[in-house]
Amino acid sequence: MTDEPDDYDDLAARHVSMRRVLRLFAPYRARIAAVGTLMILASAIGLAGPFLLRAIIDIALPQQDLSLLIWLAGGMIAAALASAGIGALQIVLSARIGQAILHDLRVRLYAHLQTLSLRFFTGTRSGEVQSRIAGDIAGLQSLMTDTANELGRSLSAVAMTAVAIVLLDWRLALFVLLIVPMTVLISARVARLREALTFQQQARAADLSAAVQETLSAPGIILARTMGRGPWLTQRFARISRDLAQLEVRSHTAGEWQWSLIGFALATLPALTLLAGGLLMHSGTAASIGTLVAMIALQEQLLWPFEQLLEIGRDTRKTRALFARIFDYLDKPVEITERTDPVTIPRSEMRGAVQLDHVSFAYADGRGPAVNDVSLTIPAGSHVAIVGPTGSGKTTLGYLLARLYDVEAGAIRFDGVDLRDLRFVTLSQMLGVVSQEPYLLHASVAENLRFARPEATEAEMIAAAKVAQIHDHIAALPEGYDTLVGEGGFRFSGGEKQRLALARTILRDPPILLLDEATSALDTRTERAMSEALEGLSKGRTTITIAHRLSTVRDADLIVVMQRGQVVETGTHAQLAARGGVYAGLLAGT
Repeated sequence: MTDEPDDYDDLAARHVSMRRVLRLFAPYRARIAAVGTLMILASAIGLAGPFLLRAIIDIALPQQDLSLLIWLAGGMIAAALASAGIGALQIVLSARIGQAILHDLRVRLYAHLQTLSLRFFTGTRSGEVQSRIAGDIAGLQSLMTDTANELGRSLSAVAMTAVAIVLLDWRLALFVLLIVPMTVLISARVARLREALTFQQQARAADLSAAVQETLSAPGIILARTMGRGPWLTQRFARISRDLAQLEVRSHTAGEWQWSLIGFALATLPALTLLAGGLLMHSGTAASIGTLVAMIALQEQLLWPFEQLLEIGRDTRKTRALFARIFDYLDKPVEITERTDPVTIPRSEMRGAVQLDHVSFAYADGRGPAVNDVSLTIPAGSHVAIVGPTGSGKTTLGYLLARLYDVEAGAIRFDGVDLRDLRFVTLSQMLGVVSQEPYLLHASVAENLRFARPEATEAEMIAAAKVAQIHDHIAALPEGYDTLVGEGGFRFSGGEKQRLALARTILRDPPILLLDEATSALDTRTERAMSEALEGLSKGRTTITIAHRLSTVRDADLIVVMQRGQVVETGTHAQLAARGGVYAGLLAGT
C-alpha cells in the first residue's frame, strides 16, 4: 500500500496538473459556457433584491407610497422566482455534464487497462484495479456534479455581490473585504492536510476491496473453510476496516479548529459592519439606514457562497489524490501495441504455419530468461507438442505465441508475418487458446460460447459443443444452453469448464489451436473421447499442445522437449523414448 506522504507528493507531481484535469472538461466547453451564463444571470437577478429592499426602506415606507411598495415587493418576488428557475435549470445541465465526464473517464481507464500486457495484471491485485475504476472515479462524483455546479454558482454570486457592496458603500465594502485574505490562507492550510489523508484513505479502501474480492469469492470461501481460517480473515478484515474508519475521521476533521476560525469571522461580520456603520454616523459621514440594511442583506448573500467557495477549495484539494491514483493507471505504458499500418491476412488465406526464430524472453523478477534462444518451425496443419518439467518455459512460450507478452529477442511468425506486425483482430482470428485454467463469464452457457463469435447460430454453437464432448451434458440441464454458469463457472466441474472453453474456441474456428494443458482436468474416459474429437478437429489445422501429461501427446507429429527455457530434444514419441534423454526420464516418472 502506497500511503506515505512523500510517495503521494511524488505521485501527484508526476501525474496531476491543473491543465490535465481541465482537459477532461474540454469536450463540453460549449455546454459549460451555457451553464456559466445561467449562473451569472441568476446571480445578477439575485442582486436586485437588496437594492429593491433599500428603496422600500428609504423611499416607499417613509413616503407611505403603497403603489411603489407593491411594485418593489413584486420585483423582489419576481427576482427570487426567476433566480430559482434559472438555478434549477443550471443544476440539471451541470449534473448531465458531470456524469458525461465521469463516464468518459471511466471508459477511458477501462479501455486503457484492456491494452496493458499480462505483466501488469499478474503484479496487481484485481481488487486494486476495481477500486480505481469504481471507488476513485466515484469519489469524483461530487466534484464533477455538485462541486462544479456550486463552484460556478458561488463564484458568480461572490463576484456580483462584491460589486454590489462596493456600489452601496465603498467604505463598508473595504471593511468587509479585509477578512478575505485570512480566510483563504486558513482554508489552503486545511486543504493540504486533508489531501494527503485522502490518498491514504483511498489506498486503504483498495485494500478493503481486494480483501473482499479475494476472500468472498467461491475459491476464497472454499480455501477459508477447508483451512479453518475464517475467524482470522474476519480479524484481518476488521483491522483494515478500522484503519479505514480512522482515516475517514481524520480526513474529515483534520484542521477543524483552524476552520472554525473562518466560521467565527464570518459570523461576526454583520455585527462588525453595524459597528462600522455607527462609527461612520458618529464621524458625520453616515450611511442611510436602508444602505446598512441592504449591506447586511448583501453580506448574507455574500457569506454563504464565500464560505462554500472556501469549502470547495478545501475539498477539491482532496480530489487531487483521486486524480493521482486514476492518472497513475492511465499513464501505465502500453507494452503490447499495434503498428500504425498493421498487416491483415484474410481468413481465406490463413494457412497456420508457425515459426519461432531465436526467441528469448525474461520476466521482470530477475531470475534469468524464461525462454532462451528457442527456434522452431511448425508446418501448417501439423500437430506439435511442447513438454518439459515444471518451470521449463513451456507455458511462457504459449504466452508469447498468443502475444500476451512480446518477445525480447528474435521473432514469432504466423504464415511468415511477425506477430508484432499483425493487426490485433487478425491475430485473434488466427490463434485460438484453451488454457489450463479456463475462465467463464458469470453468464449463460450460450453467452459464454458466443463470446468467441457473437454472430454464431445455434446450430454452429451446438456443433462446437458436440466436438468438445459437452453438448449432451448441457442439453440435460433444465435450462439447457440458457443455464447460468455461475461466477468463474463454479456450477460446472473442472473438466466441464475445460470442455466449455474448448467449445468456445472451436466456435471461433481458428487455423492455429493452442492447447495449454487443456485436458489436465479431464478423467481418463473423457480425455480419450476428447482426444478423438480433437483428432478430427485438428485435420487441416495447426495444433500446438502444451502438456504435462505425456499420454496426451504420444501421437503428435513432433514433440519438443524444453528444460530451463531451452529446447533440449525434438522428435516423435518413439524416437524420444528410445533416446533415453529428458523425455524418457519424464516418461519414466509418469
